[in-house]
Amino acid sequence: MVAHPDIEHSLVNKRWIEEVKKFPEKFTVHELYQSYPDGKINVEKEQALVEAHGSLIWQFPVYWFNCPPLMKQWFDDVLTYGWAYGSRGTQLKDRKIGLAVSMGSSEQDYRAPYDLTAVLRPFEMTIHYVKVNYQGVFSLFGANTDASLVTITPQEINQSAADYIEFLNKF
Repeated sequence: MVAHPDIEHSLVNKRWIEEVKKFPEKFTVHELYQSYPDGKINVEKEQALVEAHGSLIWQFPVYWFNCPPLMKQWFDDVLTYGWAYGSRGTQLKDRKIGLAVSMGSSEQDYRAPYDLTAVLRPFEMTIHYVKVNYQGVFSLFGANTDASLVTITPQEINQSAADYIEFLNKF
């Protein structure tokens, strides 16, 4: 699942999606903002999509130390009691989930106690709460859409896309 509100202007998430789409026999790319431009999530459709796949990646740019709003809404709407958690909520149990995140800021801006691990803690907690096997995070810093703030090269972005496929293949 990809949640990026402006994918056309993305440097990293757009490139990662392009790379993943080269392997349609292995990976499904589901873009929330393209699927729900009105912000109204079809819960049954989303739950069925999750059930049809064994492993999941939640891919998003980190915005203000969080995920984009539609992704948060997806968590609230789709991860329901009796489906994702609770005594009968076992649809996610024992699946594998990983995170793929990009940050516009440099890695130096994410120092302890506010490092990337701390920023992503709520996602890890959600993953553990629904009894999923957390597979870790794939990340890239410095890919701001403001050209004057970009701290990585196009070559580094392309390399990250290749590395992302390696990360996905480990699932």
